[in-house]
Amino acid sequence: MSTEADALTAEDLEFLRRPLHGYLTTAAGPLPPEPRPVWFEATEDGAVQLFTPPQSAKIRRLRRDPRASLVVAAPVGERERWVSITGAVTVEADGAHDLARRLAARYWDLDDPVRAHDLAGILGEEQVRLVLHPERVNRYRYEV
Repeated sequence: MSTEADALTAEDLEFLRRPLHGYLTTAAGPLPPEPRPVWFEATEDGAVQLFTPPQSAKIRRLRRDPRASLVVAAPVGERERWVSITGAVTVEADGAHDLARRLAARYWDLDDPVRAHDLAGILGEEQVRLVLHPERVNRYRYEV
């Protein structure tokens, strides 16, 4: 079943709360799109947020054109399912380190000293928070 809407559903939010990788693609004008795997968090109000260094290519592209999309798919071995979110992105100066801590705990075992060190490296750098505001949501879920 494939559907389109302008907001995330409760079922979408449940799926997006899993520790899955998303693929963020920013609008690039005449350049070809360059999706990047990202950690993300779906918020209660239906937005999606992630973090990145302020000098990243994502930020440069978003400053030129704030449109982006995020695609999240179920891993191999599960029935086919994906959610695609398209909309404008805002760059927020606050909250990035707190978000990084939450996401690191979701994706990594922080009792592992290597991962704890990796997180310390992320927190030692300046980060900004990106908020994707859904304007269009497409989804597919294989059902018999």
